[in-house]
Amino acid sequence: MQRMPLPLPSQEELAHSQLLHAHILQHIQASPSHSISFYDYMNKALYEPYLGYYVAGKTCIGTEGDFITAPELSDLFSMSIAQHCLSFLQNEPHSTVLELGAGSGKMAATLLSYWEAHHVLPAHYYILEPSPTLKAQQFTTLSTTLPHLIARVTWLEHLPESGFTGIIVGNEVLDAMPIELLRYEHGQYQQVQVTEQNQQLSLITQPLPSYLQPLVAQLPLPNIEGYTTELNPQLNAWVNALGALLTQGFLLLIDYGYAQSDYYHPDRSSGTLQCFYRHHVHDNPLLYPGLQDITASVDFDALTEAALKAGFHTADWTTQAHFLLQNGLAEHFQQCLNESPTQSYALAQQIRILTLPAEMGERFKVFRADKGFEVK
Repeated sequence: MQRMPLPLPSQEELAHSQLLHAHILQHIQASPSHSISFYDYMNKALYEPYLGYYVAGKTCIGTEGDFITAPELSDLFSMSIAQHCLSFLQNEPHSTVLELGAGSGKMAATLLSYWEAHHVLPAHYYILEPSPTLKAQQFTTLSTTLPHLIARVTWLEHLPESGFTGIIVGNEVLDAMPIELLRYEHGQYQQVQVTEQNQQLSLITQPLPSYLQPLVAQLPLPNIEGYTTELNPQLNAWVNALGALLTQGFLLLIDYGYAQSDYYHPDRSSGTLQCFYRHHVHDNPLLYPGLQDITASVDFDALTEAALKAGFHTADWTTQAHFLLQNGLAEHFQQCLNESPTQSYALAQQIRILTLPAEMGERFKVFRADKGFEVK
């Protein structure tokens, strides 16, 4: 993979990364095998308290961060999400909305503003956010733009303890969950692990542990020497928890990913793992731990199967372009254009990025799973 040279971190950033690097080395050295699974490495790189990428105070999202998401790019995206939820909120006026990982808070602000204009505000708006920095940013966004609605918003550190009627929504949540790396070597799939050589991190392969064997056996994996791919071992448990929480309503997840036939296609021999650092994309997850995002695409067939097993009575997904166009994107564009005629070029550019196949339109999917009510 040929990429532009990455920007160099500051001395302060390097010192922070070296602290996390040393912490990971300690865990590797304490392990009987002198290695840890890639899942454990990714979990520490992203979520280790006070050190991980998402929880140590680093600016992740936006022009000053490492990547940009659809809600940051355009309010048109969130307006279409809000419109999709309208009929349910109208029929269930005491609903709760739970947003999983709310970024800067821009999507929450747009959703609440749109629903307020249509007189269908949910009784509660919960945000489950592991990052203290993002939580503070979300509070600033919402208290500045919608100060009269801030009392409806509650930040959570864990899923609610009791079930509710409403909507669970998450944009780019699944791609940030730690994954297992798999590689086909010497006639069988192996688990990729992280070890150390001369105080430096490196990747090795080991036989699959027993807990991974049945999960790997279910996948349509090609037997090609060196073929590398990913598996989310926590997907079923995570969806089960959401299914147990939601008494009546639906789950709406937006993320990049594929059907299994594309995800595990023989030509996708290097998998889908990507790293984002200051808007540069590269494929070295061991570089600058704590300073870069590490992601993998979503297996939407596995997500659908997990939802049906978790008690959702329907589960399906479509492309982001199709979803947005079916949920008023053109009308939202015209509304924004009428309010700000000078923004015509910017709005057109936003639609292009959100919908074109070469941009977000087809790579991103919108997944919905319903529970406890008949779709009208």
